[in-house]
Amino acid sequence: MEEMVLRLEELLFSSVRDIAVLSVDVSNEAIRIETRCTMVGAECAGCGGWSERVHSSYLRFPADVPSAGKRVRLCLRVRRFVCENPLCERRTFVEQIAGLTRRYGRWTERLRSTWAAIGLALAGRAGARMASVFGVSVSRSTVLRLVKALPDPEPPVPRVVGVDEYATRKGRFYGTVLVDVETRRPVDLLPDREASSLAAWLAERPGIEVVCRDRAPFFAEGATAGAPQAVQVAGRWHLWHNPSEAAERCVSQHRGCLGVLAREPAESDAAAPPPKEMTGSPWPTGHRFADRIRDRHATVHTLLAAGHSRRSIGRRLHMTHRTVKRLADAAAPEDLFQGQWQNRPTVLDEYKPYLDDRWNQGCTSAWALWEEIVPFGYKGSYQRVRAYLREKRLSPGTASARPPTPRTVSGWILRHPESLTESEQMRLKAVLAHCPELNALTGHVRSFARMLTEREGERLPEWLDAVRKDNLPSLHTLAAGIDRDRDAVIAGLTLPWNSGVVEGHVNRIKMLKRQMFGRAGFQLLRKRVLLS
Repeated sequence: MEEMVLRLEELLFSSVRDIAVLSVDVSNEAIRIETRCTMVGAECAGCGGWSERVHSSYLRFPADVPSAGKRVRLCLRVRRFVCENPLCERRTFVEQIAGLTRRYGRWTERLRSTWAAIGLALAGRAGARMASVFGVSVSRSTVLRLVKALPDPEPPVPRVVGVDEYATRKGRFYGTVLVDVETRRPVDLLPDREASSLAAWLAERPGIEVVCRDRAPFFAEGATAGAPQAVQVAGRWHLWHNPSEAAERCVSQHRGCLGVLAREPAESDAAAPPPKEMTGSPWPTGHRFADRIRDRHATVHTLLAAGHSRRSIGRRLHMTHRTVKRLADAAAPEDLFQGQWQNRPTVLDEYKPYLDDRWNQGCTSAWALWEEIVPFGYKGSYQRVRAYLREKRLSPGTASARPPTPRTVSGWILRHPESLTESEQMRLKAVLAHCPELNALTGHVRSFARMLTEREGERLPEWLDAVRKDNLPSLHTLAAGIDRDRDAVIAGLTLPWNSGVVEGHVNRIKMLKRQMFGRAGFQLLRKRVLLS
């Protein structure tokens, strides 16, 4: 018996000392464990003095972590001791078992830590639902209160720190997140993104050697004022994102040069005959009505070839005799589409020339074109406009009728040349041959990409001089911004540090905010970010 009791103590209270299990009562819904403390005395919570003089005792019933799907409740007999220090304000005090109980606590410490861990992972409502799955009822406010009560971590002073902003309300209120780039762990959150707040935080930690940041002026000013000894490094994501935006603006300014692709004859399309299903038929492949007729026609002819009669085919396919006869007599499914009903006038006929002109100008959005013709008196539905444009989109030779968008062409310029398909390379080559400005833009962008990937930051002054020699206003604006932050940009193009890990934590902060359904005050958000 004593051996079994010792095993229970080791199993249930392996991390708790000086406790004895007296009995275990198991019912269908709960487990009741009767325990007591085995220490001779206890320390006073007021003065810290030791006392072995027992005043009285009583029972406490703290809830413990569920076991095997059943609630666990301790029946713990605790003693009240008399404080023998005459100078202490407490006359009596109750013993507390380290790692198991606390004053006024209705839960054990491990159940409290379990709820806090659930709150860090899932926040209030989801955490309360998860706790009910474990068999313990707790409110969402209690879960959040336990998270708030957790002590703040004390991470070591980072040597390389990453700085970025996060939105508490996008477009209005922002904060600052600081991450240890070497350990990839967040070290602190600031309630704003002011330069003074960042400078004060950095000034308290003189051991910081590198600050990875974006090119925002308030972060540059804060890093310079708070850590003048640190090397500032511009994040490589931002270094590539800024030329990408400038390239897209530049291509948009030369939108007219993209029309050279629309005027090129599509030799392959001109040589290829139109698809069989498009010959003499307005119903293309992919149309719901046409595909259903084709499937039924093929099924009927397959059954006829297998020797079935038309009457048995009708019973098998649940068709009338007239329908089976019409499908069986048609040599091809396109013969079933012929009829005067196809040539009936529609409400869209008088607007088709306008739609054709707008289509050739590059507008392919059915919704936008429908909104344009409604003020002109069009009374039909949007679905009719969409079906007409879908027919044009699937018809042969359509791809060469519309020039590519500036975003598409800028994507060709920004991507690695080896990742482009043969068709994209040919079309980009045609655009660059027609527009010298875009040809120069492509050379500058790819030169900057080589600097970024091969860490050749010493070539940046040469690149800036080459950009200023060409008539590219968008790149001139980019060059002026880089010149104002030249040292950080050169460090970002040379050193191995970057703020990519900070961007990941910003995305994580967005997820944590959405979990808390608007209750993510700064203190609670800071706890979840730093302790998760």
